[in-house]
Amino acid sequence: MGKILGFVLLWRLLGNPFLAILVLLVIVYLLDRRFVGILPSVTKPFKRMGQISKLRTQIGMNPSDVSSKHELARLLIERKKDGEALKLLESIQSQSEDSAEFWDDLGTVYLRQGKIAEGETSILRALELNPRVKYGQPYLRLADVYKNSDRDKAMDYVRRFQEIHSSSCEGYYLLGMMYKSLDRKEEAKEAFQEAIDIYRSLPKYKKRQERKWAVLSMIKK
Repeated sequence: MGKILGFVLLWRLLGNPFLAILVLLVIVYLLDRRFVGILPSVTKPFKRMGQISKLRTQIGMNPSDVSSKHELARLLIERKKDGEALKLLESIQSQSEDSAEFWDDLGTVYLRQGKIAEGETSILRALELNPRVKYGQPYLRLADVYKNSDRDKAMDYVRRFQEIHSSSCEGYYLLGMMYKSLDRKEEAKEAFQEAIDIYRSLPKYKKRQERKWAVLSMIKK
């Protein structure tokens, strides 16, 4: 009802229903970005492109800059430029043997390219170095790979992830999504409810950080 009244008011003020819809959408977007964070950032892709350009320049000036190569590879993975990312990662492998983040990134690229065995081996190496690397999400990445071909293995990875995220709204939301993909509807519903319950118990300063996952859990539940 409030949205309808807001739309009618904007229509009367602006004299154009299409302009009123546009303004209303902008307001909704700004409120979401400020208080929830479900909608994607419209500026993030441009910032990422700027970072990529800057890193390419740095690497051109210093080809042995391992950290810049790894960061560039990570950004390219976000853009799904896996071929270029893989070349960069392979070029710094000898200097990154002890980096859990490196092995997870390498494994992610392998999985996307259909190299399941290589991807799983690399990600397990990352988790061996640091079981909490990237907040345990590599476990869910592996569970997703096996959710259709080996459900027992998929559930084992889900359980390992759950051990890490015992009090995280995001963790339970992701857990619920994985249960949902495995067609385990009751477990999915329980996970989404747990995310909501955790959010309600959080102090105010933590709620902003976890609100997105609580809202998504409400929607999915």
